[in-house]
Amino acid sequence: MENCNEDYRIQSFDVDTQKLLKTALKDPSSVNLEKVSNILVNQSLKDHLFSKEAGRICYTIVQAEAKQNNGTVFRRHLLNRLQQEFKEREETRKRSLQGWVCYVTFICNIFDYLKVNNMPMVALVLPVYDCLMRLAQPDALLNEEEVDCLVLQLHRIGEQLEKVNSQRMDELFFLLRDGFLLQEGLTSMARLLLLEVLEFRAGGWMLSSTAHKYYYSEIAD
Repeated sequence: MENCNEDYRIQSFDVDTQKLLKTALKDPSSVNLEKVSNILVNQSLKDHLFSKEAGRICYTIVQAEAKQNNGTVFRRHLLNRLQQEFKEREETRKRSLQGWVCYVTFICNIFDYLKVNNMPMVALVLPVYDCLMRLAQPDALLNEEEVDCLVLQLHRIGEQLEKVNSQRMDELFFLLRDGFLLQEGLTSMARLLLLEVLEFRAGGWMLSSTAHKYYYSEIAD
């Protein structure tokens, strides 16, 4: 079933790129993996749906390369490119809020999927935290799109992140609590999302069924 999904996500590319990516998924050593990583990152930065799925494609290539020749070429190129985009994150945010949200979604997706010995990749922990801290700043909390992105990522990887660095998670949640309590100009949806994520962490990264019903019926309304 997963392959169907990967194929489906790849359909948005031209025929030659589709062929390149399909080969990379099965026989990574036969293609230019730097080119493959650039294609996946570039698409993720402009296509929000793809940024949510790309982690799985990257994971499949990493696994295939490890099995084939114990290689890490693709992972190295991917991390280099993520680091380059990370350095330019403030410019990206100024230029395109959507591009910035796509970047955060993508790097969190990669953090979620790519593990070393079943542990999150150390190289990604601080950049991911820095991105989430940026989304928790007062100017970002005024943008519903950024608040929504922040809450989605915390639902997805918050528990994993806290296990590797609980101090940074405390700092992040101080910002969120202060934002919720003190910040003026928040939309009612942003306020609701912040309250939900504060409760979500307080409950051990779970929501009670009552709380779930409350928040999600409110959001649906």
